[in-house]
Amino acid sequence: MAVGAVFALLSLAGCSSSGGPTTAGTSAPGSSSAPAATANTATASTITIKDFAFTPADLTVAPGTVITVVNKDSTAHTLTATGSKAFDTGTLGAGNSATITAPAQDGSYPYICTIHQYMKGTLTVKASRP
Repeated sequence: MAVGAVFALLSLAGCSSSGGPTTAGTSAPGSSSAPAATANTATASTITIKDFAFTPADLTVAPGTVITVVNKDSTAHTLTATGSKAFDTGTLGAGNSATITAPAQDGSYPYICTIHQYMKGTLTVKASRP
């Protein structure tokens, strides 16, 4: 399953825009890219923008998880943390994608589309605890 997730992320990375920032943050060298996350959907490491909405709007991931943001709308959008500047895709044109990295610190990170500020969501970062 982890191999499939890595393959899917690599496939989506090939569709990413070459203009503007596409990554906010970095992951530790040599770390596993398998996301240990829970979400409202089966693809815990992907947020899709479609019909002027984020899906899922609320996502819970482990610290450092790489999240692919895919714009399936016909207009440009962003996925930008409010207040904290923890992550920002920059402007994603129609059909483009980018990646962000979940902050290392546990917490709740609200985000918006800075172009359409009524589009909102929350990224919750929570480390797994035994």
